[in-house]
Amino acid sequence: MVKTLFQRAGEFLRRRWRALLVVAGLGLAAFFFLNNSQGGQAAVLSGLQTAIAERGSLTATIGATGSVRAQQSAVLAWGASGQVAEVHVAVGDSVEEDQVLATLALASLPQSIILAHIDFQDAQAAVDLELAETAKAVAEAQSALEDANRILYNLATPGKQVDIDQAYANMLLARNSLDRAQDAYEPYANKPEDNLVRANLLLLFSEAQQLYDSAVRTYNNLIGSANSTDMAVAQGQVALAQGQLAVAQRNYDFALQAADPDFTSPAEARLAAAQATIDLAVVKAPFAGVISDAFPNPGDLVAAGEVAFQVDDLSRMLVDVEVSEVDINRVQVGQEAIISFDAAPEREYQGVVSAVALAGNVQSGVVNFRVTVELQDADEFVRPALTAAVNLVVTELEDVLLVPNRAVRVVDGQRVVYVLRDAALVPVEVVLGASSETYSELIDGELQAGDSIVLNPPANAFDFSEPPSGGGFLIRGGGN
Repeated sequence: MVKTLFQRAGEFLRRRWRALLVVAGLGLAAFFFLNNSQGGQAAVLSGLQTAIAERGSLTATIGATGSVRAQQSAVLAWGASGQVAEVHVAVGDSVEEDQVLATLALASLPQSIILAHIDFQDAQAAVDLELAETAKAVAEAQSALEDANRILYNLATPGKQVDIDQAYANMLLARNSLDRAQDAYEPYANKPEDNLVRANLLLLFSEAQQLYDSAVRTYNNLIGSANSTDMAVAQGQVALAQGQLAVAQRNYDFALQAADPDFTSPAEARLAAAQATIDLAVVKAPFAGVISDAFPNPGDLVAAGEVAFQVDDLSRMLVDVEVSEVDINRVQVGQEAIISFDAAPEREYQGVVSAVALAGNVQSGVVNFRVTVELQDADEFVRPALTAAVNLVVTELEDVLLVPNRAVRVVDGQRVVYVLRDAALVPVEVVLGASSETYSELIDGELQAGDSIVLNPPANAFDFSEPPSGGGFLIRGGGN
C-alpha cells in the first residue's frame, strides 16, 4: 500500500516526539543527580552516630542461659495402696532426714503389710529380750570379776593398821568361841551319832570352826601373808571371772549388732524385712530440705507409685549452663558470674563457678560443656526451674582502649571500624581481644583514643575504587 503524504508526516512527528521525551528525561535525571551530589553528603553526615574512642576498664564475659536447680531434689511416691491417715507437713515446711511426712491407715493396707507389723513387733521383742538378758549377764560377770580382783588384791596387799587390829581381835574372839565349842563337844564326841545333844554340839563346833577360819583368812589378807593356796584360789577366781565376762560381752555385742540395721544376721534380716514392708505405708524424707510440693490430704485414696511430695535441699542454689567448646577453656572453677532472672528483672545476683564438665556433649553437631554456677546471694525470689541469664566473668582488664562492638564491620575477612575524619570515612583495621556485651579490647590497629568512631556506617555509600588523599572514602550520598 502506498503511504499518503499525511501518513508519512504523522510518522515523522511521532519519531521527533519520542526523541524529545528521551532528551527531556535525561536532562531531568541529570538535574536531580547534581542536586543530590550537592546535598547528599550533608544528609548522610547528619544521620551518622558516633562514639569517641576511650580508654577504660573491661569485664569480658561469656553469656549463657540455664535453669535453677536445688542441690538435691527428690520426688517421693507412695510404696503401697491405701487411705491416707495423716499428713504431717505442708509446702514450705523444713524437714529432717528420715522424717515421716505422711502415713496410710493400717486397716486400709494390704494383708502383707499388716502381717509385717505383727512380725516386726515379735522380732523386735525377741531382739530386745536377748539384748536385755545379755546385758544383765555382762553386768553380773563384771561384778564377779571385781569381787575376785578385790579378794586377790587383799591377799597380796597389807591393809590399814586399824583394819588389821580389828581383824586380829575378831580372830581372837573367834578362837575363844571355837575353844568353848570344842570343850563342850569333847565329852559327847564318843556318843552315838544319833544322839541329839552330840549332833547339836557338833553343829556349833563346826560353825565356830568356820568363823575362826574366815577370821584367820581375813587377818592374813590384811597383813599380806596369805598362803600359796589362798593366792592360787584367788587368782583362779579372777581368771574364771575374766573368761565369763568375755563370753558375756561377746554375746551382748552380737545381740547389739542384731539390733543394728547395718548388721546382717538372721534376727536382723527378719527384722529388716519386716521393717521394709512396714515402710511401704509411710513416706519419709530422704534428706534434710524443704517441702516444695505436696499432694496428699487425709482421707485420700492413693495407689502405689502415686506422687506424694517433692523435697528440695535449698541450702545451695545452682544454675547449669551450656558453654561452647570455643569458650570452655576460658572458664575455670572459682570465677565470678552475674545472674539475672526474668522473674526478678530489677535484681542482679552474684555467683561462682563451682564445676566445669570435663567431657562435652554433642547436639546437632555442636559441642557444649556443662558449667555449674552456685548463687551466692539467693533470696526468696530465686526458685528451682527458673530460667537464668548467666554472664561468666572470664577476664577483667584495666586501662585498655575500648571499641564499641556495634561499630565493628568485616571487610574481606578483616575486622574494620570506620573513623570520621574531615567529612570522610576512614577504614581502620583492628585486632580485637577480650570482649563484653558492648565493648571489645583493642589489641592492635591505628585507632587512637579520641578518634570519632562511626557506629552506623552506610552499607553502600563508599567509592572503593579511588580513595581520596588521606586514605578515606568520600561520602557520595544515599541511604543508610
